[in-house]
Amino acid sequence: MLNVADLCRGAAALLVFTANAQAGSVPPSDPWAGDGGAPGFYSWSDLLASPPGTMLRHEPLPVAFSLPAAGRAERILYVSSDWKDGHAITVSGAVYFPMGNAPPGGWPIVAWAHGTTGVADVCAPSLRPHSTSDSAYLDAWLEQGYAVVATDYPGLGTPGPHPYLLYRPEGLAVLDSIRAGLGAWPALLKNQAVAVGQSQGAGAALGAGYLSRSYASGVNLVGVVATGIVAAVADVKGAPQLPQTDFYADPDYYDAAFAMLHFLGTDRAIDPSIDPDKYVSKIGRPLLHSGLSACMSDMVNVAKAGGVTAASIYKKSVAALDRMETVHGSFPTAEIPVPVFVGTGLADSAAGTTGQYNFVSAMCRAGVTVDWRYYPHATHTSAVNRSLEHSKPFVAALMAGRPVESRCAALVPPGPLQTPVE
Repeated sequence: MLNVADLCRGAAALLVFTANAQAGSVPPSDPWAGDGGAPGFYSWSDLLASPPGTMLRHEPLPVAFSLPAAGRAERILYVSSDWKDGHAITVSGAVYFPMGNAPPGGWPIVAWAHGTTGVADVCAPSLRPHSTSDSAYLDAWLEQGYAVVATDYPGLGTPGPHPYLLYRPEGLAVLDSIRAGLGAWPALLKNQAVAVGQSQGAGAALGAGYLSRSYASGVNLVGVVATGIVAAVADVKGAPQLPQTDFYADPDYYDAAFAMLHFLGTDRAIDPSIDPDKYVSKIGRPLLHSGLSACMSDMVNVAKAGGVTAASIYKKSVAALDRMETVHGSFPTAEIPVPVFVGTGLADSAAGTTGQYNFVSAMCRAGVTVDWRYYPHATHTSAVNRSLEHSKPFVAALMAGRPVESRCAALVPPGPLQTPVE
């Protein structure tokens, strides 16, 4: 439902946000939030009076959910800020430490922002094994001597709707996960971090970069690494933009699953009063209920089994919801205050390539230092690990305090979507 081409044309508007978290408690149960199925660790019934970035508790992460290159892994529950009014909320995640002893001053941090899993609590990455691709990618950072601090985002594992693809709540959660890790393990973690994300997580990582100076100035965020960007900018300041002709080029049952994630996650996070009974068609009901208790792959299977397409999900127009997503989902500007690496697979049919070009173009026009890279015949998934060839030296330079080169002057359109070769 969230069409990035529309986002680029939309006007920006932000809800009023209070940076200092107010005291809060567990929100009332929302039957459409996908709550349930997470163990007791993820629930916090006491009054939340601690500031954002406070670690509430942690415990060893089950081996099945850890990473091969991790010497230690901890599941975490911490305080973050609600993106609408700043009241305190709980967010879960995990921290992975490299093997061996920490260097003097601690390990620098890769703050990992994950891609789409779903909107139900059970889809929290700290409750699931990593995919083969993600495991290889995160292991590569651990082996380079970085600790990985990984947020689940609000509403995954913890109560409430998951604000799917909304850069602000996801970016806040990334920044507060860094603060929580630093507070809990001051001798093991160094206050020197880079936000790294793929797909949905690319928008979250960019959101962390965009918000870092205003929301978490005490966090030494030195850069952003984003692959497979799914995000858009409202004010591109005259930067060249391309029409998005290849966004969501996957089969219709993928579109249907994504559309339902937008409805349950994006739309209802913006406006929890939206009643699914008024929008979802009879044919879309199985997919609706699947989204409340299952994750992306199962949702795709449900859509495929029922012949559900994005167009058949709804029984009334969702144009107003699309406009609402445009208003609240777009970055106001592309003025990211830290250097950014962007990796784009030229066979990325999941996110498309033109929207990624558009975001890079907007950052370049805004004066951001951008090291962009295209990977021929790489898909949405394969581009992630392909990009390590360039993102590892980019991050190493930032961590060492060395300047990185902006490649904005060489930016060119990506051309037609290529045939994938893994």
